[in-house]
Order: sequence, then structure tokens, then C-alpha cells
Amino acid sequence: MAERRYTESHEWVSVEGKLATVGVTDFAQAQLGDVVFLELPRTGQQVQAGDAFGVIESVKAASDLYAPVAGKVVEVNERLTQQPELVNKDPYGEGWLVKVELSDGGGEGLLDEAAYKKLTGGAAE
Repeated sequence: MAERRYTESHEWVSVEGKLATVGVTDFAQAQLGDVVFLELPRTGQQVQAGDAFGVIESVKAASDLYAPVAGKVVEVNERLTQQPELVNKDPYGEGWLVKVELSDGGGEGLLDEAAYKKLTGGAAE
């Protein structure tokens, strides 16, 4: 399994070859509370690293989602339209958001697990 990298805005990415899987971190879902809705990009949409690509809504708040990498969205986790709670239950597994075909190297400037834990006060996983 590829190593996860993290953004300061609490998204994670796991890159295998030219395919990046993107989600929100366990820390983020815990802060948000129960996720009730996600607005995700459509398949084929281009995303740029650092740009908003969707919205996550919980019982507490709505927050923008920011792309950790640049590329073309090749798959969207459609299960989340009916089961947004998967983000809470399994943020690093069944709760992934999108898969992106990379247009750049992927992951430059992202945090490793140790740096992310430091950012969140030790609560990465």
C-alpha cells in the first residue's frame, strides 16, 4: 500500500503510479461530526493542487475540500451519495472521495504522517 500524505486542510492522498486516491483525514471527520452530504467533482473534471474541488457538510458545518494533487478525476466514490457516513466510519478505506489521474508528480509539498501528527497535536490516525 502506498504511503499517505496529508494537506494542512486535512485531506489525505495515497499515490500508486499515476493514480491518486483522495479523502479526508480521521482528524477532519472527527472535528466535523456526522457527515450528511458531499458535493464532489464529476468524472473527467480537472483539479489543481490547492484548489477547492468539492464540499463536505456535517451536522456542525460545511467545509470546502481542497485537492492535494493536480490531474483529472477518473473515479468518484458514488457510494457517498447514499452513505455519506462512510467518511466517518472508514475515512481511509470505504470513505475515500475521488481518484485522480495525476498530471504532475503528485504529493510535492504535502506533509508526511509525522508532520501531520505535529500539525494536529498528535492525532493523525
